[in-house]
Amino acid sequence: MSQHRKRTEKQARGLIAGAVVVTVAVGVGLGLWAGGDSDPAGSASSQAESPLGGRAEGSRAPSRAPSPTPSPTRSYPLSATPRTIPAVRAHTPARGPGWRPAPGRRVVVNDAGLADEGRLLAGELGLRYAGQKDDIRAGDVRLTVNGGKGANPESYRMTVRGGRVSISGPDDAGVFYGTRTLKQAVHGGGTAPEGVVRDEPAKPVRGFLLDIARKNFTAGWIEDRVRELGDLKFNRLQLHFSDDQAFRIESDSHPEIVSAQHLTKAQVKRIVALAAQRHITVVPEIDSPGHLGAVIAAHPELQLRSGAGNVARGAVDISNPASAKIVDDLLNEYAGLFPGADWHLGGDEYRALMVSDPEATYPQLAAAARKAYGAGATVQDLTTGWLNDRADTVRAHGRAPIAWNDGFFRATSVRAADDIRVGYWTGKEIGARQPVEYLSAGRKVVNYNDKFLYYVLGQPNQFSYPTGQRIYEEWTPRVLRGTTAVPSKYDSQILGGYFAVWCDFPNAQTQDQVAAGIRMPLRATVQKLWDPGKPALTWTRFKALADRLS
Repeated sequence: MSQHRKRTEKQARGLIAGAVVVTVAVGVGLGLWAGGDSDPAGSASSQAESPLGGRAEGSRAPSRAPSPTPSPTRSYPLSATPRTIPAVRAHTPARGPGWRPAPGRRVVVNDAGLADEGRLLAGELGLRYAGQKDDIRAGDVRLTVNGGKGANPESYRMTVRGGRVSISGPDDAGVFYGTRTLKQAVHGGGTAPEGVVRDEPAKPVRGFLLDIARKNFTAGWIEDRVRELGDLKFNRLQLHFSDDQAFRIESDSHPEIVSAQHLTKAQVKRIVALAAQRHITVVPEIDSPGHLGAVIAAHPELQLRSGAGNVARGAVDISNPASAKIVDDLLNEYAGLFPGADWHLGGDEYRALMVSDPEATYPQLAAAARKAYGAGATVQDLTTGWLNDRADTVRAHGRAPIAWNDGFFRATSVRAADDIRVGYWTGKEIGARQPVEYLSAGRKVVNYNDKFLYYVLGQPNQFSYPTGQRIYEEWTPRVLRGTTAVPSKYDSQILGGYFAVWCDFPNAQTQDQVAAGIRMPLRATVQKLWDPGKPALTWTRFKALADRLS
């Protein structure tokens, strides 16, 4: 969605009367910054700047040339860190009036590739989008991709100085996040404080999962969530659109499986396009070989049955080649609809493996395993082979596969492909393994911890609606299971996390009630994915900030 290309940053230049040199530091101070929107002589500042997480630098105390006659002066307090969600990670304060939007002020860019970001910000703040410009005007907001080599592409720098704002980053995504910071900083008529913000996320995956299979959500509701997620600097939206209850997206290859209430491909394209404008990847999930009840309803010949003839709910018979064909048909079809790099293959709760003796219960699966992988092969080996084959299908489209943790098995002769990432959600399955087992094997892991991050409608199976406060105060990306964090040495293998809405009892809440219920959990989740450290604000103050920014 964002483009990696070198561009030359056009730096704003100008002389400011009465230079003042102030002591600076990487600030974590909080509070509303007060000040006017003019820039009187003698009030502007120049500041030393330190990199994100670096050491603050000192400088001389402020000084002014004496005036022969008394004249009106205006002094400014040292600026405070802008209050945003997620909180910015570093701010170098300065003295000055800051910046606020006003009619006629411009948003300008250094490249046409930033037009989406520029137009969006201009519309939100009541400014004029002027496109690519090299001239400098009072009140400008300038957006620049600077092509920084080796930098986090989601990082950015926002400088408020001399009555202007400059937002720059190594990639479009970082520039976009800088515009979100500016938008929040001036929310409700406020002022973006003087100084320099340097910011970047701790985790590259910051996601929201929505189960649209069990509950039909309107396209408009999903688009509203995309806008909300973008403003909060989330970058993934996972759509779980196939399950036992329904199949919710139009299909040309298998229209017979599609439920009456569904999203058209045109609606999905609009959602994907809106998400792309906000640097959000829409991640599709067609769960298999379990959770395929909607497919089986149209194709009963694919139903998995035990040796005794009992039906395994939602499970296809993976010894039947037709099962693989229909799933691959769908994966190939939707690769053209979802252009993002990530693809979730599911892999959880295959009912053939939820019995004490899979080989005896499902002899056809045991026979297929031995035929494919040798005399000692098991149903777990056959299921792992299924996962690898589906990964091959999406990998052929340039997609990066991920699967639920209970789709990986211990001590199988067939090993899941090394590039399949683990979506860790539970420790409740038969033979459950601790997260460290996946991490110590070198797996990349994404956190879906069902104790903190699962919003399950109707609260079945001892689930309770998660609160933002618990996430904010107790959870971090290293807390993959339960409440215990894995050792810090594995932190780089944890790519991030998702807050998930599952609709087991779809009528338990309306979609508007869901939006209200997840509002604070979403904000708490992204705060901890952006910066896993202890937040500077108490929960009470964080919630008050969220209320003010709404």
